[in-house]
This record gives sequence, C-alpha cells and structure tokens, in this order.
Amino acid sequence: MLSLRDALDEVAQDIDRRFAQVLADPGDPRASLYAAMRHAAIGGGKRLRPLLVFATARLFDVDRDCAGWVATALEAIHVYSLIHDDLPAMDDDDMRRGKPTVHKAFDEATAILAGDCLHALAFEILADPSTHPDPFVRSELILDLARASGPSGMAGGQMMDLEAERQIFDLPTVTRLQQMKTGALICAAVEAGAILGRVPPEGRTHLRGYAHDLGLAFQIADDLLDAEGDEAVAGKKLRKDEDAGKATFLSLLGVERAREQCRMLVSQAIEHLRDYGPEADLLRAIASYVVERDR
Repeated sequence: MLSLRDALDEVAQDIDRRFAQVLADPGDPRASLYAAMRHAAIGGGKRLRPLLVFATARLFDVDRDCAGWVATALEAIHVYSLIHDDLPAMDDDDMRRGKPTVHKAFDEATAILAGDCLHALAFEILADPSTHPDPFVRSELILDLARASGPSGMAGGQMMDLEAERQIFDLPTVTRLQQMKTGALICAAVEAGAILGRVPPEGRTHLRGYAHDLGLAFQIADDLLDAEGDEAVAGKKLRKDEDAGKATFLSLLGVERAREQCRMLVSQAIEHLRDYGPEADLLRAIASYVVERDR
C-alpha cells in the first residue's frame, strides 16, 4: 500500500489533471473565468476530500477512474466554497493555499462566477453517464452531495459561522456549526465511496461514524493550527476567529482539552473501522494525519 504522503501526492496530481482537462481555456471571452477557476482549483490544498473518496472506494474495488471523477466533483464543491468564503462579504481573505485569493488575483465579479461555475461543474460531472453507468448510483451521488453542500450542510454552516460574529455560541451550537460547515462534505466524501461500492444505506453505519468523528477532529485540529500555526506554512491568514470574537472549540474547551478531544475523536474514528482489514489502512492513516498535520 502507498504511504499516506505518496497517496496524497498521487491524488493531488490526479485531481489537478482532471481539473486541467475540464477547465481548458475555451479561447473566447470566457477565458478569464476559466483562468480564475483553474487558479483556485489546480495546485495547493490538502485534497483530503478526494483522498477520502478514493480510500473508501478501494474498500469495495471501485474502478479508480470512476472514483476519480466523483472525487473531482467533491473537490469542485470544496473549492467553490473557498472562493466564496474568501470574498469581502464573507471572510475577506487575501491569501489561500499560499497564493492570492481569486477576488484578489482577478476581481470580485469573476470570483463569484468562478465559484458558481465550480458548483455547477460538480453536479455536471456526477450526472454524466461516463462517471458511472448506473443512473441510480449517479442520482444518489447527486442527492447526497446536494444535501451536504446546501442549507442543511456546508452553506448552512457558513451562515451559522457568520452569525457567530454577532451571537455567543455554546459548545453544542459550535459543534453543530462545524458538523455542517466542515463535517458535511467530509461525510459526503466517505459516503460517495460507499455509494460507488453499491453498499446499501444500512451497511454504511460504521463508515458514517468514522466520517462524523473525523470531521470534528479535523475542525478541532484546524482551531489548534489557527492558534498555534505558522501563516507561511498554512498559506493563509491565521487567528481570525479570535480577532472576530467567535466561539470555537479552542475558546470553549481550552488548548489542552481541545487537543485531548481531537485525539479521542481520531481514536473513535479508527475504531469504527474495526470490521475492516488492511484494505482500510489508508482511512486509518488519514485519521491519524488529521492531528499531525501542520496546515
């Protein structure tokens, strides 16, 4: 089996290649729009969500090319969310993944359209028969990703995050916010691999438990990095939540308790995979990576 580092590099190259293919310069007045999409989508980033699609799909011997296009769709949603989150009306960030954010490299109107187009591209990919021959698999993938990215998932969590600047949130509310804003798409990535493997919903319980605990651990680790990390390594501005007075896992739990909670969630995530053998080692390695990463 590939090491986690090699797996991350391989997936990053795969996703970059697929984005380059579908976002080629059209050679017409839309060129700057496509350039903005490529600027955001190609190069940089952890590619954690695509790797989770691949790692889960391999449990069920899913065709790698098929998993690759589904992983690209998940990453398109993630990248669109970053473009919009960085806008002045949202988080107002100048740097992302070590380079200027899209509205800085281009302009706000182009950034909005680039995000809109990546959102649409994700569902275009999932609906394409070349992604998977079974229309029932494709429709379930579309439904699950729509739920994960809409008002009950990522976008709803972002709205709660905006409200966090105006309200005092307790721990259950912050947990729900992060389960939606960050956790929903992580859960969708794991779910997508199981859907591709034609695993019935009742057979996905352990994988859902893994994804749920991984998503919360990921966010706590993010809070720790935001407080203790290096902006040059992270490739983005840190300590913004503290400056905005937002409640986070760190502000509510304290550093040591938050770090302990993160480790506990990772252990729980790995325990959810107890019925799987070596074929799930990559998923286990991803869980451990969450608490060890520096960006």
